[in-house]
Amino acid sequence: MFQYIVIEGPIGVGKTSLTKLLAKEFQARLILEKPEENPFLPQFYQDRKKYAFQTQIFFLLNRFQQQKEIAQFDLFSQITLSDYLFAKDRIFASLTLDDHELALYEQIYGLLNGRIPTPDLVIYLQAKPEVLLQRIKSRNIAYEKELDLDYLKTLTEAYNYYFFHYDQSPLLVVDTSEIDFVNRHEDFAQLIREIKQMKKGTWYFIPKKSR
Repeated sequence: MFQYIVIEGPIGVGKTSLTKLLAKEFQARLILEKPEENPFLPQFYQDRKKYAFQTQIFFLLNRFQQQKEIAQFDLFSQITLSDYLFAKDRIFASLTLDDHELALYEQIYGLLNGRIPTPDLVIYLQAKPEVLLQRIKSRNIAYEKELDLDYLKTLTEAYNYYFFHYDQSPLLVVDTSEIDFVNRHEDFAQLIREIKQMKKGTWYFIPKKSR
């Protein structure tokens, strides 16, 4: 069984919900990103260009602090689950920062990245941008109301490009557009079976549609 598992995907795809479910299933240690602690995030969604750099650097440093804690764990004594991949921070940086900001960001990222543990398995959750927007609206978080379909399309494309080239660890790509891990036990059970039979390389999993 994999000892350090990361769940990834664009905003609204269900990363945190699935991570909590898997942690309970595997009696795992849980590491959750806390976007609500980023003081710049609400302003970023209102004015992305003005607040992109502050938002990005806060996320980068905050995630680094969490990842340092993971590096201190005995990853063989208990499974560890996280709802983000440290390296994904660069996806957002490449979308939101101008050339000068990105160059500075890359310098900082380069100093930190070598000290980050690599997961044993990454589960990349996909969904159509229209589905993401619907899910985001349903959870009714105030600062997320500024998100629009065009932004989600751009973000989804960037995620797909990144994970198409990802080879740092085994990767399970899951299409979640028509399933519900939280409310449908059959959907969750399918995923558990898929995780347990995962091996090296990249696997694509399209679950049977919920009835």
